[in-house]
Amino acid sequence: MEIWYGLDNAPEDLGDTVVTIGVFDGIHLGHKRLIAAAVSDARARGVKSLLMTFDPNPVALFAPDKVPPALSTVSRRAELAEAEGIDAMLVVSFDKNFSSIPPEDFVRTVIRDKLNAQAVFVGQNFTYGQKAAGTAETMPEHGRKCGVDVTIVDLLDVTAADSTERVSSTRIRGLLADGAVSAAASCLGYFYRVDGDVIPGQGRGGAQLGFPTANIDFAEGLAVPADGVYAAWFTAQPTAARPETDPKGDIEFGVRYPAAVSVGTNVTFGDTDRTVEAYVIDRHADLYGAAGQVEFVDRIRGMEKFDSVEELIDRMNQDVVDTEAILAKTD
Repeated sequence: MEIWYGLDNAPEDLGDTVVTIGVFDGIHLGHKRLIAAAVSDARARGVKSLLMTFDPNPVALFAPDKVPPALSTVSRRAELAEAEGIDAMLVVSFDKNFSSIPPEDFVRTVIRDKLNAQAVFVGQNFTYGQKAAGTAETMPEHGRKCGVDVTIVDLLDVTAADSTERVSSTRIRGLLADGAVSAAASCLGYFYRVDGDVIPGQGRGGAQLGFPTANIDFAEGLAVPADGVYAAWFTAQPTAARPETDPKGDIEFGVRYPAAVSVGTNVTFGDTDRTVEAYVIDRHADLYGAAGQVEFVDRIRGMEKFDSVEELIDRMNQDVVDTEAILAKTD
């Protein structure tokens, strides 16, 4: 998939497109329905499907102290968009100049003239242009004037625990903050994932406890589940700094392994830094410098303080048993 950063970097020979626009944070089931409609239309027309997204989140311009934790980095968003069939992605910096474009001019100069859109697909809650004056109600008329077909895609609701809830990035962030990673996965359509390079931690996991962990250096501002212990899948990936696996270990790049993952501060030892540490069950390897991917499946327990190292080890052994039982149901 092609990716361009900045409106001015979209190629002049782009050709005709079908465009879908939004923050698309996390690319959840509602986003996927929107993307699927755009991709299907693009293929029917024989043109390129293009996803326009924003980085940073537009909230950063107007209320920088209220920017929500991100469900996906731009690279993760691109990975998810490509999996849904998108041909190209444009990442736009939402600055004062961009936000001041009048709504009709936005449709004309950006969607039609710059992106050569034959059609545009947006969600019911989409806003655009100066002071967010453009809405899903105004876009069809603006599109008609500019010769761009406009489709408004309904938002998605899901039923859980005998109640109907709107699928949204806000809802998913709330579920993650509560540690409800299984419910978050039901809204996302996949297990929520935290990525980052494997870096040195406190070093006590293997030496003192017998549970060596991969410490994930996750991106600042990324949403991380509530403190606790989780059943998860762990995958190591190569990086420029670490292109090869540990020849003395038994963890291969690109292979999912069951893992018990601790999120938060280790209160038993008085640690203060919040970490994501994955114990890859019954596997051992030097992973420093490699990329680690943690897919959260279910929460086992909250973070607890133990009176002794022995009590902690007993609980960790039980965490492993619980993890294996949970993951056995997801194979």
